[in-house]
Amino acid sequence: MSLDMPTTQGVRYAPISSVWEGSDGDLLEEMLRFYPSIPAEPILDATYNAGRFWRGSDRQVASMDIDPKYAPMIVADNRDMVGVEDETFNTVVYDPPHVGPQGRDKSCKRFDVDFGATMACGASENWTLSYLYPPFLKEAKRVLKPEGLLLAKITDMVNNHRSRWAHRDFMCMAEDAGFTVCDMIVKIRRGPMVSDRWRTAHHARKRHCFWFICRNSHRCERLPRE
Repeated sequence: MSLDMPTTQGVRYAPISSVWEGSDGDLLEEMLRFYPSIPAEPILDATYNAGRFWRGSDRQVASMDIDPKYAPMIVADNRDMVGVEDETFNTVVYDPPHVGPQGRDKSCKRFDVDFGATMACGASENWTLSYLYPPFLKEAKRVLKPEGLLLAKITDMVNNHRSRWAHRDFMCMAEDAGFTVCDMIVKIRRGPMVSDRWRTAHHARKRHCFWFICRNSHRCERLPRE
């Protein structure tokens, strides 16, 4: 989905599209091709789960997950990456939970598992999951090399009858953590997230999410690759 247009100087102008309708795995590969200033690998997937992003990929990926049942290389909470040394990785990939637990869901999907709806986001969390971001961002900043990339998949949600703008929170928190938010790609889903717990619609159903490209640098543009 990259664009490829000639310029008057004869150099190919080949940006990545700001809207993506393919898979997360294919989009990750495009981002890892387009954005790095330093080699993309080694990569830390800080929310590995079943590793669906990397199916068919030959990238050098270290898997991290808090749940040992997925047999990750690193069993750890991404908010406290115990045992991971400073400046170890060139890229960190982050796909946090997008909605809160849906209770006794009877849909054909295992909603809480399939959508990562396992973290509390009630009144004590101000009805959002954004509280997860600052401790993770601090750790991601620590384990990334200078000029390394943080690629984060963020989805807004509706909770307690209001829209919760996770993408806005993430952008601000990433900048506060010392990252430069370089770009944002809108990824389109084939269908919206749906739970049979939801009875009446008052908001547009979200058919999109955001992938943020953050650089561990004060600059946005990538450095020339040798």
